[in-house]
Amino acid sequence: MSESRPPFPPFTPETAAQKVQAAEDAWNTRDPQRVALAYTPDSIWRNRDVFVRGRAEIVDFLTAKWERELDYALRKSLWGFRENRIAVRFQYEWHDRDGQWWRSYGNELWEFTEQGLMARREASINDLAITEGERRIHGPRPVEEHGVEIPIR
Repeated sequence: MSESRPPFPPFTPETAAQKVQAAEDAWNTRDPQRVALAYTPDSIWRNRDVFVRGRAEIVDFLTAKWERELDYALRKSLWGFRENRIAVRFQYEWHDRDGQWWRSYGNELWEFTEQGLMARREASINDLAITEGERRIHGPRPVEEHGVEIPIR
């Protein structure tokens, strides 16, 4: 495979944190084509109860997601890592077409190829209805907040 996406495994604390921040930054663009390039062409996903395989399905999945989850803004935190795997916890906020705001909490398990592309992603996610006044994630994370832990509640 000629494609690559540094940093590469095996991960260190620094490179694992870089990988997590890069994923957060990419997802906050809400650009399905850009996001899909971080995954292998045959990447396998489980996202809640949806199973996705390959970049074309990733693009389709993310396109539908961001048409439904409006003003999506995400924060990810490194939870752990080993060799070519990273565990992440995350929260994102969005609103539906009726104006109801949501905070979605979740965990992801990632597995990478030697070229730094994600070959497998498993995500478990729960949604909590919030008021607009309870929002705490307003757009992409400013650089000065990179690495800052997200509160659990």
